[in-house]
Parts: sequence; structure tokens; C-alpha cells
Amino acid sequence: MKPPAELTEMFRARGLKVTPQRQCIFRVLHGTEAHPSAEAVYAAASAEMPTISLKTVYQTLNDLAGMGEIQQLDLGTGSSRFDPNVEAHHHLVCTGCGSVRDLYLSSRLRVPADQIGDFTVATTEVVFRGLCGACAARMATTTPGIAPPSTTHIPSTHSRGEAHG
Repeated sequence: MKPPAELTEMFRARGLKVTPQRQCIFRVLHGTEAHPSAEAVYAAASAEMPTISLKTVYQTLNDLAGMGEIQQLDLGTGSSRFDPNVEAHHHLVCTGCGSVRDLYLSSRLRVPADQIGDFTVATTEVVFRGLCGACAARMATTTPGIAPPSTTHIPSTHSRGEAHG
């Protein structure tokens, strides 16, 4: 994601209102590797600027997504998440706590020629679901017979549609 000053200029160039609240949201998102929900962005922004509204947060996030500066993700965690990383990548999602991490795969995924037919793939999103280290450790200590997952083997993948590549 671009720095807050560049986003300010981009908003102005598009005729969008630049307010202190929007600039606060730019600062909250800049440099983060998190995939926050609108509510998490609101909580962080309201700590700095108590007068900010959730509506302003949603509108600003939608504007940023429309400009291609962030990606709106539906990762099955209960609410949309917003990813400031617009490079091609995939995600690891913890089914215990809902945390999300970026994942870069070394090989390009392709649809087998005998299955693609006349379909043209534009983008690919793969979501790996499992437990983060903290949740796996917590489960291992609270559930007898459950061992922490292996860190070297990733079981089957499940494609979640065409959100990004």
C-alpha cells in the first residue's frame, strides 16, 4: 500500500474528500502485515481519533479497494478482511483464532488443460486453513491425544475462487 501522503494525493486527484479521519485510516493501514476487519481498523483509528465513525472507516476502505490500494477478502472468518498487500499471494487462515498470514508459493498454480474448457482464469486465490502455532499448542495442552501439526507438510489445498493471484 502506498504511504499516507500518496494516498491523500490520489484521493484528491479523484475528487474524493480528504479528511483528518481518512488520513488517520491511511496511517493505521500503512506498513501493516495484518488483514484487519473494518471493525479492527475502526478500533485502532478511534484510539487516535475518538470522533471517527465506523461508516467513515467502511467508506474509506471501500474507496481504497476500488482504487486497487487494498484488497477486500472474504476468507470465511465471519467478516470481510482488508489486505494492504496487493502483490500476488495466497493466505494461511487459522481456524482457531481467525488470524491470517500472507503466503507466497514458489510454483504457479494452473488448471489442468482437460478441465479448463473455454474458461479463462484471470486470478487465483488459495486459502490454506489450519491452526497457527499458538492455537495448535493450546489445543495440544487442552485436548488429550492431539499432537501439534507438522510444520513441514501441508495437506490438500482448497481454491476459494478468483479473488487475486
